[in-house]
Amino acid sequence: MHSDHASNGAPGAARDAGVRHDWTLGEVRELLAAPFADLVFRAQQVHRTHHDPNRVQVSTLLSIKTGACPEDCAYCPQSVRYDTGVEREALMDVADVVARARAARAAGATRFCMGAAYRSPKTRELQSIITMVREVRALGLETCATLGMLSADQALALKQAGLDYYNHNLDTSAGHYEKIITTRTYQARLDTLAHVRAAGLKVCCGGILGLGESDLDRAELLHTLATLPAHPESVPINQLVAVKGTPLADAPPVDALEFVRVIAVARILMPKSHVRLSAGRSQMSDELQALCFLAGANSIFYGEKLLTTGNPDTHHDLTLFERLGIRPETAPAAAPQDSRESGCARSKISPAAR
Repeated sequence: MHSDHASNGAPGAARDAGVRHDWTLGEVRELLAAPFADLVFRAQQVHRTHHDPNRVQVSTLLSIKTGACPEDCAYCPQSVRYDTGVEREALMDVADVVARARAARAAGATRFCMGAAYRSPKTRELQSIITMVREVRALGLETCATLGMLSADQALALKQAGLDYYNHNLDTSAGHYEKIITTRTYQARLDTLAHVRAAGLKVCCGGILGLGESDLDRAELLHTLATLPAHPESVPINQLVAVKGTPLADAPPVDALEFVRVIAVARILMPKSHVRLSAGRSQMSDELQALCFLAGANSIFYGEKLLTTGNPDTHHDLTLFERLGIRPETAPAAAPQDSRESGCARSKISPAAR
């Protein structure tokens, strides 16, 4: 960016052109507190430097195994500890998953994400999921999975099968985390991210707003994401969908402009990442979504259901895109190595799992 951008009132704007991993917490807090117009203006400048401002990446998410999760995540309707009306469903058949992937591709999705309510996948289950990955990838779709914690060997097996992305959110700050989840440590999440990155998988990692966190917690979450050894290629920003039966059922809604602020700061901190509007989008007005796109969001989940909660339907999304002059991103070229030659032998999750 030009050096005179620093005069627009937002801090440090002269460094927008570079990708940094040395952000300080103070800088992140300063960004979050900047005048709204200055912040969004800067985020849009950064966005245009690294992305087509009128293209949005479109993904579809399918729950391939639902319910009965032993974890106690306070936001999650799939926890076995809460009575939320979510019924247990076994791992889907491969053929059914592939059929859903074909339908997603026909509807315009370029990435197909498969989510399972696991603490961590067992060996037999992982074998079936590996087959799903290979078959979905053969359709020309990018593949993504969210299966809970992974060991280094499990991450490598998924990579060898042709998986492109692995989702594992931090959810909130390290300090606020123990108030939301007690059955898994923050460090365990960071360890899974390290295994995923070491295996050569792309990382999808973000958080959830509306968990009772403070402004400082939001800044610390963004700071942690922006100072990882490599920025996540995809950064989902979820808005809590308060589900009856969970401990957060009565949580107050997130202020809309504060949500936009987080989108804008994520864009500035991680310029090359896709910043995704994820859970809670069905509760957002078209005007709020437009502000989020202006602030640098450039990825959404597509379809009528996001795991166990509603999502704007496809027709509504297409109409909004048309009104805003936005087009879906095209699918990237397939990797040269067919996943079936890798030598590897082997719509209903949490509303904020992505």
